[in-house]
Amino acid sequence: MSTNENTPSFPFLAQTNDPNAENNLYPFVFLYPDGNLFIFANNRAILFDYSKNQVIKTYPTIPGGQPRNYPSTGSAVLLPLRMTQGTVAAVEVLVCGGAPKGAFVNANKGIFDGALDTCGRIKISDPNPQWAMETMPSARVMGDMLLLPNGHVLIINGVSAGVAGWELGRNPVLSPVVYQPDKQVGSRFEVQNPSTIPRVYHSTAVLLRDGRVLVGGSNAHDKYQFTNVLYPTELSLEAFSPSYLDSNSSGFRPTIILPVKNTRIGYGKQVVVVFTVSGIVDPSSVSVTMVAPSFNTHSFSMNQRLIVLDGSQASKIIGRSRYQFVVTTPPSGNVAPAGNYLLYVVHKEIPSSGIWVQMQ
Repeated sequence: MSTNENTPSFPFLAQTNDPNAENNLYPFVFLYPDGNLFIFANNRAILFDYSKNQVIKTYPTIPGGQPRNYPSTGSAVLLPLRMTQGTVAAVEVLVCGGAPKGAFVNANKGIFDGALDTCGRIKISDPNPQWAMETMPSARVMGDMLLLPNGHVLIINGVSAGVAGWELGRNPVLSPVVYQPDKQVGSRFEVQNPSTIPRVYHSTAVLLRDGRVLVGGSNAHDKYQFTNVLYPTELSLEAFSPSYLDSNSSGFRPTIILPVKNTRIGYGKQVVVVFTVSGIVDPSSVSVTMVAPSFNTHSFSMNQRLIVLDGSQASKIIGRSRYQFVVTTPPSGNVAPAGNYLLYVVHKEIPSSGIWVQMQ
């Protein structure tokens, strides 16, 4: 960067810096529906007005004060934004995993501390927001968190000891976990069938149009190394299929007829969604979601966002196993930034295949 550029100061990163490990690299950043940015680094979070370079709000430190960012790499998602009468009902963030204080220094000495097994959830739209802590089925550092079309959260990849960085992680966690935000505390996590491939540092995961998750990568070395190392460089890809793709759910799975793919959609507009599904549909069991495609690095999926569209308009049967559902699109680019989205119809928590639409 040239010296004559006017680079704004951002003291929050200095305040969250650990001189021994930093623990504030790759911060978790989400666009709040009012246009400000929620930023989480190390163990703290703020709401930031980037246009004025001003901190609007400071949130409580996550309970326990343990670091959640690189190299104590946890992950985070903005939980689904549910639209009601043109507004977002609530805005919540979920932060999971990481490594305890001192783990980076210890790992460089060959001592691999156990990862964190906690998640912190905070309703950042509350006037006085507080963290609520939950315990995962297993500890995890370098896990990837991905929003599924039905609003559940997949936690996949990572290790249960050490930290992020070259050669610094141990004990891969092979079993993914699905977190169901709307269930009661204590029953939100479900362990999934394990992979056989360790996915450690520099692994990745991305949602596919058909509802599967493409998982790939893993390289804990500063070069590609395929032999004579604990975790060889992994170039393979595999697809994880959530339980909603089980064959016994096929009768509940919708198929979208309208809108057609690549339809351009404006803000605050009504959109007619037509779909087919076997059997009788209870309108209260149907939702329409839009998922922004994510791009992933260091266990954080940037641009990730899921919006549950307002479906208050009456639905109706328009033919044999064919239904119409009228939804209202988000009101602005602060709720749904302009660009491409995967639109899904979800019936009894089972999503259709997505179709690409464009918000503009």
